Amino acid sequence: MTDGGRLPVGRILIGDCIEELRALPDRSVDLVFADPPYNLQLGGELLRPNNTRVDGVDDAWDRFGGFEAYDKFCRAWLAECRRVLKDTGTLWVIGSYHNIFRVGAIVQDLGFWILNDVVWRKANPMPNFRGKRFTNAHETLIWAARSEDSRRYTFNYDAMKALNDDQQMRSDWFLPLCTGAERLKAEDGSKAHPTQKPESLLARVLLAASRPGDVVLDPFFGTGTTGAVAKRLGRRWIGIERDSGYAAVARRRIAEVEAVDDPLALALANRREQPRVPFGRLIEEGLIRPGEVLFDSRRRWFAKVRADGHLISDDHKGSIHSVGAAVQGAPACNGWMFWHAERKGMPVAIDVFRQQLRAAGEAPAARVGA
Repeated sequence: MTDGGRLPVGRILIGDCIEELRALPDRSVDLVFADPPYNLQLGGELLRPNNTRVDGVDDAWDRFGGFEAYDKFCRAWLAECRRVLKDTGTLWVIGSYHNIFRVGAIVQDLGFWILNDVVWRKANPMPNFRGKRFTNAHETLIWAARSEDSRRYTFNYDAMKALNDDQQMRSDWFLPLCTGAERLKAEDGSKAHPTQKPESLLARVLLAASRPGDVVLDPFFGTGTTGAVAKRLGRRWIGIERDSGYAAVARRRIAEVEAVDDPLALALANRREQPRVPFGRLIEEGLIRPGEVLFDSRRRWFAKVRADGHLISDDHKGSIHSVGAAVQGAPACNGWMFWHAERKGMPVAIDVFRQQLRAAGEAPAARVGA
């Protein structure tokens, strides 16, 4: 599958990530998720207290001649990722204390604009067997827009809030490591990949910062976690992987994924993209009456509705937002959620009336509980 014959969507490109990135068109990708080599600098074997060997990361792809070589590598692939990102696209890159600070500096040097650093708190981290350091219980993700001027990048705030029991999603994510049935195995029973990430982590990234149909690029594809989650969530994907063995595992894995083909199931709640409904429209439609008294949920503050859509309190006059802020002595207020009207003896947030108009295509609507 290709995008206009240009993008290798739904394919794993075998080769060096920098060379493969250079073949992709400018500003063609909506999201990049990168899980690069961490340059762990491991020396010697790591043993448990019972003298068994810890299966650490000692693969050739994680070895570099030093910090200078690693920085040069990161600068090259990050520069290409920035080139292929759309102006509305964002980059996610994950790392540990071994590399994330160096990566973060390069990200800023190249002109990306960091939006958040997200801490992945591991529910089941590997202990520190030597007892000489704290248990390494987290990794860090950098989330960055293409530039400081980026204003229209995708952030599905309402979807993240819904995912978090209707509480604003925080930047520390408590998720387990990839274990059990999710951990892919080689024919000899060993791990198919030493640093396989959990699908729950990728699902949260893609749900937060992409939309159905978007193109998601992973330049360090490994065994295809990004592709598997992207397919399931209705995103298009491109993978780059230099190890043909990992790529083969990824292809088999992704082929078994069942994509969600129901557009309603993939739809994302986003209040900011809903049609604008002025407060005055509620008055015009008879949902709120001139002279009616509005109040907060605890009935501490009151304001009367004017026919022109302004509110009047004892000391303040203005919009639903400005008067809501003024009576509380607050710098700002979401008047739609703050003010309530009484219907059948019960307080009803005025946002309910706004949503009625939106649901009706802003056609005339009946009064709630009138």
